[in-house]
Parts: sequence; structure tokens; C-alpha cells
Amino acid sequence: MSHFTSPGPARGLPEESTVSGLDHFNAQPPDAAEEALIACCGSRRWARRLTGHRPYPDAAALLAAADEASYDLTPADLAEALARESAPGLPGLPLPRARSGEERQPALAGPRDACGGGQPGGVPVRRPGVLAAHTALRAAHAAYESRFGHAFVICLDGVDPAESLDHVLAGLRTRLGHEPEKERVVAAEELRRLSRGRLARLMA
Repeated sequence: MSHFTSPGPARGLPEESTVSGLDHFNAQPPDAAEEALIACCGSRRWARRLTGHRPYPDAAALLAAADEASYDLTPADLAEALARESAPGLPGLPLPRARSGEERQPALAGPRDACGGGQPGGVPVRRPGVLAAHTALRAAHAAYESRFGHAFVICLDGVDPAESLDHVLAGLRTRLGHEPEKERVVAAEELRRLSRGRLARLMA
């Protein structure tokens, strides 16, 4: 996906997971499995639930359990998970490192988000209009975070890389008009999709 820096592991956790593949995941000690899952969704209860239902016979069963756990997130669980989301980056131009007190950047993910960052290629670094889009994205996200109190999350799986930036900006502008309760539902669904994609790639 087009130079979007995908959301990495929850802040304060190791950059690399100790779990690789479903069989390894099933055999891991509970603490290690839980920490790997936290990198996919920042809700501790979500991670504990999936860990507690091991072993999974196949990846499909694990992903189904992950979806069910995501649908069952309480408002407090969702707030915990959203608080862990951040991703400094956008297509073709890395965002400057935020100074202390600056807003977080939107959590964006495409097909190569692997629970730990990564910078898929595809969009020229000097694409015309990128700097203006960078400014617009930062401004829109600042407004979003001010309104809703958490980072903007959106899943880019299936979005054409050339359209990723427009998709994100359109999503921000549309969702800024939501009432908080409606936006909570939308953010929860985007987080579910992000978590599912990260988990699928973690188990691959």
C-alpha cells in the first residue's frame, strides 16, 4: 500500500512479536500470546479472550473468534484500543515527528500492515500535491482528535494505492460530521477490520 506507515504495535510493547504462525501461537505461553495479540488490537480483554480460547484448529477459526471478540468490545475496551493507535506517515511523504503535546496521526493500514509497521511502496515520493495533502491530513486529523478524543482509524485493505490518500481525507471529512455515538460505531468497525488484517498477517 502506498507509503502509508501502518500502525505499529501498541506503544510500550516490543517491536517484534514472539509468535509466528498458528501452530506456534497455539503453543505459546499465555503471556507471550497475549502480548502478540495486543499488537493487533490494543484491548487487553480482547487479547486475553483470544488467548484463553486456544488452541484454534485453523486460521479461519481464529479470525472468526477475533471478529466475535471485536463485536463484544465494551466502550472502555474500545477506548483502550483506540488510545494505542497511532501512525506517523502518509503516502509519499513521511510526516515530521510530532513534538510533545502535538496531535497523534491517523492510524492507517493496508494489505502489508503486519502488526508492527512497514512502509509498502507504490506512490512517488515527489508526487505533485503531496505536501498540500500532508497539510490537509494533519489539519483534518487534529480536528478529528479534538472532536472525538482519539486517533482516526481506517482500514485501507482493498483500496487502490493511487486512491489511498483521497480515501483517507474523504473519510476524515465525512466522519468529522458524525455525532460521537455514530462515530464510535464506525471507529469500532474500522478497528475490527484493522485487527483482523493484522492478525491474519501475523498468523501467515
